[in-house]
Amino acid sequence: MKEEAISPKNDQTINSTKGVNFNLFDPNFNANPYPTYHRLRSEDPVHRYFVGGDWIVTRYADVKAVLKSGCVRTDDRPKSIQERNKYLQDKEKNLNTLAFTTSRFLFYMNPPDHTRLRGLVGKGFSSVVVERMRPHIQEIVDELLDKVRHKGSMDIVADLASPLSVNVISRLLGIPKEAQQQLHQWTNVLSRILDPLVSLEEYKAMNKATEEIQEYLRTLIAEREKDPQADLISNLIAAKEQNDRLSQKELLAICTLLFGAGEETTGNTIGNGMLALLQHPNQIEQLKREPTKIQSAVEEIIRYDSAIQMLTRIATDNLEIGNRTIKAGEKIVLCLGAANRDPKQFPEPDELNINREQNQHVAFADSIHYCLGAALARVEAQIAINTLIQQFPDLKLASNKLEWKKSIVIRGLKALPVSFTG
Repeated sequence: MKEEAISPKNDQTINSTKGVNFNLFDPNFNANPYPTYHRLRSEDPVHRYFVGGDWIVTRYADVKAVLKSGCVRTDDRPKSIQERNKYLQDKEKNLNTLAFTTSRFLFYMNPPDHTRLRGLVGKGFSSVVVERMRPHIQEIVDELLDKVRHKGSMDIVADLASPLSVNVISRLLGIPKEAQQQLHQWTNVLSRILDPLVSLEEYKAMNKATEEIQEYLRTLIAEREKDPQADLISNLIAAKEQNDRLSQKELLAICTLLFGAGEETTGNTIGNGMLALLQHPNQIEQLKREPTKIQSAVEEIIRYDSAIQMLTRIATDNLEIGNRTIKAGEKIVLCLGAANRDPKQFPEPDELNINREQNQHVAFADSIHYCLGAALARVEAQIAINTLIQQFPDLKLASNKLEWKKSIVIRGLKALPVSFTG
């Protein structure tokens, strides 16, 4: 599909006059954002959230064009965190660790710093490296399923998706088993960093968790400097591009990002995907009969219910998107979940179709900020989902009352209880 062009403009902002009103923090939107996305996309696809507020972009072509545009930059969350220091009563307990760490999170970086760090880190997530991990991932999945096989029920999130993603990213980085649960608890606190309207207390908790993560990682890095292993931390210590290396602060930030992001998004992809399949019996039955369909099935579930629903960009020049003009400095919220249900790009977008062709979704973003861990997330989801439905062919939802995590940006279930005969 041809992308709609966006281009710098000098004319004034045209305020939205449409009657679409919605609340990003509404529990109904949290439970199912897609009806709202459909209304926005059809009635006001470039929507002013409120007067003087962010722009909400929902059409596939517009989202894709902004992601590829050279006239936008990433959100300045690290700067806004730093500015929160002035509201702290105890000035010694500042948010500087969190501010610096997030400034080195790749999704908040822009060239040339982004180019440099991604070049140093990216080799550890190449398709070759990920493919080598398939036997280990299969082994973890088998072990996790063996633990629940005799019970007749399980929580796919707590018993499979979450521990699998924690174990895999830990194995890749070289984090020993005894530390994994504590790191998971810390990064679970830190996952709120992506959401808007985070309270000062939450920022303080995230800063504390980041300090504790990095206190542990300093010890591990020191061990790897003395005795390198076949893991990503050792590789990052040794990584060099044209005589350029990661500083220790950068290394700590990158490891914090990789553990947190790798665990959260992959776990949610598996949970969301299994729910979608269980709610579409004809699709899960086809996948049981044709396990070789797993690659296209995973692409479809990623499109159907994306683990990351939104990204923010800031215009660096006046831009025209659709029939709106967005001024330099204004925020643009790109609704990836809405773009992935755009009927102009995906016929019958609200139907799960594991046979779907031309499935160029934007769940992993695009261009220079395309998700570093996309290949690993795909392989984990392929192995986990295929193994689960083949080994437990009579899997059924154990409850229709499902709760979603209270996040606008990250979409994932708190739990996914299922039953089976074993």
